[in-house]
Amino acid sequence: MRELEGALRSYAWGSRTAIAELRGLATPSNHPEAELWLGAHPGDPARVITESGSESLLEVLHREPERELGRENLEAFGERLPFLLKLLAAEEPLSLQAHPSAVQADEGFRRENALGVPMESPIRNYKDGSHKPELVVALSRFEALAGFREPTRTVKLLRALAVDELEPYIGLLEGQPDSDGLRALFTTWITLPSTVLGTLLPAVLAGCITYVAHHDAEFVTEIRTALELSEAYPGDAGVLAALLLNRVTLEPGQGLFLAAGNLHAYLHGLAVEIMANSDNVLRGGLTPKHVDVPELLRVLDFVGADIEVLDPAPSPGSGQSGSGQSGSGQSGSGQSGSGRYEYVTPAPEFRLTRLEFDSNATDLVVEAGGPRILICTDGAVTATCGADTLDLDRGRAAWIAADEPVVHLTTRTPTAQVFSAVVGR
Repeated sequence: MRELEGALRSYAWGSRTAIAELRGLATPSNHPEAELWLGAHPGDPARVITESGSESLLEVLHREPERELGRENLEAFGERLPFLLKLLAAEEPLSLQAHPSAVQADEGFRRENALGVPMESPIRNYKDGSHKPELVVALSRFEALAGFREPTRTVKLLRALAVDELEPYIGLLEGQPDSDGLRALFTTWITLPSTVLGTLLPAVLAGCITYVAHHDAEFVTEIRTALELSEAYPGDAGVLAALLLNRVTLEPGQGLFLAAGNLHAYLHGLAVEIMANSDNVLRGGLTPKHVDVPELLRVLDFVGADIEVLDPAPSPGSGQSGSGQSGSGQSGSGQSGSGRYEYVTPAPEFRLTRLEFDSNATDLVVEAGGPRILICTDGAVTATCGADTLDLDRGRAAWIAADEPVVHLTTRTPTAQVFSAVVGR
C-alpha cells in the first residue's frame, strides 16, 4: 500500500476552490482546477509516493504487472489499469458530449490512425481504442443534463414556450415521437445555417424569459438551464439541443451512470467520477472545440426516456471489524446510515463503493482482490494493509496492488468518507 498523488487537470470550466478545499489547501488555486486524475492513463498518470521519491503509476504497472494488476485482470484487460478514478469540479458547464461503444471506439481509433490524424490534432475524435462508460457520484449538489427526454414531454415543453418560429420543429417531433423523430430534430438543430440559427435562437430565448417570468411549474428548471447556457455559450446551437435532454440534480451520495451513446453535459458541482480508462469524447455543442456531426450521430443513442438516478445499495458484505455495525437504512440521497454502499453498474472495468464512518461504524474493511484505489473525501482515516500503515486525510489517496491483503480502515474523526475503486469483473 502506497500513497497516490493525483494529476491535476486545468480546464476553463473548473473551480479554483472546490478541489483545493477538498485537498485541505488554505488558499484557492491560481488556475481553475477541473479534474484530479487518479489512475494510469498515459495522458496524465498519477504518481506513487515512495520513501525515495515518486514515480508514475504507469511505470509501476509496467515493472511488475502481475503483482500490481493480478493475473485475471492481465488476461482480461492486458497490462493496463482498466479504470480511471477522478475528482471532478465543474464551476461552469462542460460541453455536450457522448462516448463511443467498444466497437465504435476500436473502429474509429483504427480509422484515424490509418488516415494519419495526429493524436493532438483538434479534429481528432479517438485518443484510444476503448469505450468509456462512466459513473459520477455527487459530493455536493451536482447538476447535469443527461439523455434525451421522452419525446411527448419535449413536445409539451417546446409548446409551452409559445414561440411561433418553433412550430415546424415541434411538428417534426410531434409527427414522429420516437428515437427517429429525436434524431431528425437534433440533427436539424445542430446543422442549422448561421442565418437561420441567428433568428431562431433569440426567439426561443425570448420565449424562455417569458416562461420563467410567468411560470413556476413543470419546466422552469429546464428552461432556466437553457438561459444560463446561452449566457455561457452565446449563439451556440447546443443551447437548443439542451432543451431535448433530461435535467438531473444529484444530491450528495447519489450517482449517475452513463453508458455509450448518452448525450450529456455536467453543469455544476463537485463529484467523484470513475470510468473505463479512456479519453474518447465526441462533442455535440456548448463548446468552441471541434464538433464532428457525422461521427457524433454515429454514436448517439436517441432513445428518449427518464434518466435513472442511482442510489447505492448497502453492501451485505460490509466486512466491518471492531465495534462497527453494518449500515442500516438509506435516504433518497444515499447519505443516511453508515457502512458500505455499492454503486452497481454493468461496466466490467470498474466497481465503486462508498464507505461511511461514524460512531456506529468506526472500522471498515476493503476486501482483497484486484488493484484498488482509495480516496478520502471527508474526515480522516488510518489504513492498515499487512505491515503497512497510511494516514488518509481528506483529499489523500492510496494505491493497493492486486497481491496485497485486505485493507482495514479506522476513522480518526467523528465522521469520515472514503471511496474505493476496484476492477468490476
